[in-house]
Amino acid sequence: MKSIAISGSPRENVGKRDAKELRYQGLVPAVLYGGTTQTHFAVSAADLKPVIYTPVVHFIDITVAGKTTQAIVQDIQFHPLTEQILHVDFLQLDEKKPIAIEIPIRLTGTSPGVKMGGKLVQKLRKLRIKALPKDHLDNIDVSIEGLEVGKSVRVSDLSFDKLVITNAKEDTIVSVTTSRALRQAEQEAAGKK
Repeated sequence: MKSIAISGSPRENVGKRDAKELRYQGLVPAVLYGGTTQTHFAVSAADLKPVIYTPVVHFIDITVAGKTTQAIVQDIQFHPLTEQILHVDFLQLDEKKPIAIEIPIRLTGTSPGVKMGGKLVQKLRKLRIKALPKDHLDNIDVSIEGLEVGKSVRVSDLSFDKLVITNAKEDTIVSVTTSRALRQAEQEAAGKK
């Protein structure tokens, strides 16, 4: 899994006035938890953009006061009107504890059902997986090679050695449905017989 490095400066005051002043300076108040202590710090809003505005999940190496900790983004608070990032919570990673993260799905291959005129419908764009940090993937590849019209790939069709998918087993990931043009062609063919 990809890792991005960001650095922050420790916060002495953690009140609302201090947070407002930080945002005015282009900084975002943040907290790192999950370890023995919580660390309150401020990070540049520009440094957060490659971490937050992407579908890819990143492990983040956060350096505050000379100490580097690996973490993931746990929660983000945005301003309801301006979409400005107000606060970020980071969860410290422990290599011995499994964590649950939503990982993007990448469809691979070519569906014979789509070649015949079927419509590819992707119901899920991400899967929630639980694994040790070292076993996490950048994305989950789902093959649509054998997908005919009327067929689908469900969560239960996927299995991995070192990670567990926590979505419902019956959830459909992707399917090929009959398109209007294909339905019309079938009706015309049936009418000519």
